[in-house]
Amino acid sequence: MSKAAFATVGVAPNIGLRQRKGTKQAAKKIVDGLPRAWFLSKGESVLFYAWSSEEPVGFVHLYPVFSSLSLARQWILSDLYVVQPARQRGVGRALMRHAQRFAAETQGDRLMLETAVDNHAAQRLYESLGWKREQEFYTYYLPIEG
Repeated sequence: MSKAAFATVGVAPNIGLRQRKGTKQAAKKIVDGLPRAWFLSKGESVLFYAWSSEEPVGFVHLYPVFSSLSLARQWILSDLYVVQPARQRGVGRALMRHAQRFAAETQGDRLMLETAVDNHAAQRLYESLGWKREQEFYTYYLPIEG
């Protein structure tokens, strides 16, 4: 995938996911000051934005992986972000539902994400949408110093 994908989905009055051509400028508005703001230039991922009027209010960022166990595509939900004024208005829920539809449309068999142990609001959202907390595996990481 060389370009980010976009779609139209209703969220709440005056909020929706919409297709945009000038995505780099819009993305810059929403991710300025956030870590990993370079991801748009990589061409490896799929990014869906939520808009209110002409302002971006949130995004969900997906990376494809392939599972050698299930022999199927899977998607890592790398980031879900909603600007503070748009929170509690259904934006995050709509972005998550859109990510799920997109994964199904691309023959994915799973979406995966990690979240902070103390991020209870996000955990409630995920679980209300049917996400299951992993109980069988540990996550390990190796810092690469360079």
